[in-house]
Amino acid sequence: MAEPTIQTIRPITKENPYRLCFVCLGNICRSPTAEGVMQHEVNHQGLSSFFEIDSAGTAAYHVGEPANSKSRKVAEEYGVKLLSTARKFESSDLDYFDLVLAMDRQNYHNILHLANGEAHHSKVYMLRDFDPQPDEDEVPDPYYGGINGFYHVFEVVQRSCRSLLDQLKVKIEK
Repeated sequence: MAEPTIQTIRPITKENPYRLCFVCLGNICRSPTAEGVMQHEVNHQGLSSFFEIDSAGTAAYHVGEPANSKSRKVAEEYGVKLLSTARKFESSDLDYFDLVLAMDRQNYHNILHLANGEAHHSKVYMLRDFDPQPDEDEVPDPYYGGINGFYHVFEVVQRSCRSLLDQLKVKIEK
């Protein structure tokens, strides 16, 4: 699968960091995992001042809650901390963020429903668009799949985030 070209990519500087938002349904499993993994990757590579990373959910089911305990457990085994608090994705997020990454098709469509024109549409991608080993196009919801589902999601998210970061790094101006 060829990596998509990010239409909204711009020069990335410390003064104007690139803003990413990962989005799933409830913002307690997949998107906080992606937020934590991406933050871990940029920190590990000394690039934290070039990026602002957040996550949100298209539904308000869990607003104010921490990431799911199984998501946190699995991430911590990989040395990644999930520190986010669930929040609902708002239409104003499409103005603020440079790139919005949906975990599945339903959330992708929910985000696009909030979009106002091509400028917003061009910011929205599926996270698996950046997966170098895609076996499908969605990050599956691990919530009902037992602990193995959480490990699988972590691995999918980690390789997708690493691939995405590799693409974004070429626009960093130090």
